[in-house]
Amino acid sequence: MPDYGKVQARQHGVADLNLYSSRKVRVVSGMRPTGALHLGHYYGVLKNWLELQDSHECFFFVADWHALTTHYDEAGGFTSRVFDMLVDWLACGINPGSATLFVQSQIAEHAELHLLLSMITSQSRLERVPSYKDQQTRLHDKDLTTYGFLGYPLLQSADILIYKAGLVPVGEDQVAHIELTREIARRFNHIYGREGDFKSKVDQALDKLGKKTAKLYRELRRKFQERGDTESFKVACALIESQPNVSKGDSDRLIGYLEGGSRIILPEPEAMLTAAPKVPGVDGDKMSKSYNNVIALREPDERIEAKIKSMKTDPARAKRRDPGDPEKCPVWQLHRIYSDRQVRQWVVEGCTTAGIGCLDCKRPVIDRMKAEIAPIRERAQEYAADRVTIEKIVAEGNEAARDVAKETLEEVRRAMGMEYR
Repeated sequence: MPDYGKVQARQHGVADLNLYSSRKVRVVSGMRPTGALHLGHYYGVLKNWLELQDSHECFFFVADWHALTTHYDEAGGFTSRVFDMLVDWLACGINPGSATLFVQSQIAEHAELHLLLSMITSQSRLERVPSYKDQQTRLHDKDLTTYGFLGYPLLQSADILIYKAGLVPVGEDQVAHIELTREIARRFNHIYGREGDFKSKVDQALDKLGKKTAKLYRELRRKFQERGDTESFKVACALIESQPNVSKGDSDRLIGYLEGGSRIILPEPEAMLTAAPKVPGVDGDKMSKSYNNVIALREPDERIEAKIKSMKTDPARAKRRDPGDPEKCPVWQLHRIYSDRQVRQWVVEGCTTAGIGCLDCKRPVIDRMKAEIAPIRERAQEYAADRVTIEKIVAEGNEAARDVAKETLEEVRRAMGMEYR
């Protein structure tokens, strides 16, 4: 549920409500275990996590089941790859005191929710996910004929819905997966959120709010249903969440009543688009282990220097005296990440007039990259030497994640009539 806060409350004439001000939006994000990480991971994912972990309730997980969808024949190396990735997370500053860190396969509830959601999801819908055909086209060397590969967007939906995430940080290529998750949640709520005595239970819940608050709720609901006023919907949700005497079940009913006639069991998450700079590999292509062009987060200084110095530049600069165009040079993309405005101006002027050579241009990037990686590398060495601490962090994270997942799954089972005790 988004944190609408006091500002929006004042805008809608309900300034006396402390709407959701003490609650954090829940964020869920995962990363497939590929072992030690590189700068592409750092700027593409980890920098966003670092910004989110103190302002949101974050669940960050190792998506080891997802790795099996395309690399099921490499399972033997998972343990070491998971460990290396966790080491890098911590070395970059991901804080287990602020975020819950866990391993997907250790929370069996993900798998059960995936199974239950598969009962209401058509094969044709999964086949329409854009990445399904796209990866079949690109990953020629992998066996992508398995149900696991077809169903991985549904597993991703279960990963998100089991924690009732409010926001899911993704790049534009993953927005379609979040939309699928929203569709599945909507369908589940439509099928299983209907109660024969739903309206009478809503009326009972409204009585608990008190006349003044119930009147405000009805007015906000009317504005949303008659005019499509989404701000009224947001304020109404926050109003419900601020009521201490409303049970979880009644809260779900009141939120569901805002939209129609069913209870919200699995809330629809929102995609949180993350702006990540393009990090070129040392060959100028996208940085990826598959291309063998990465700079690792634990890369030694001498290898950083050698790799950057060997990077190709603008082909027009065949000789030192030849002018070039920074926009045609992969090193310029690194300057966009590492260099300030003054240095970038120096690069543009020096390159276009042949006032500086390519090695001169690379030096500021080398120095700043070394300075950034050195403390990460040092902390990684400390964590790598302390496996007991890593295991403890993961065990605690698994337990915390499992508690939340169990609660959601109990609601799902109850709604589906599969509670046998």
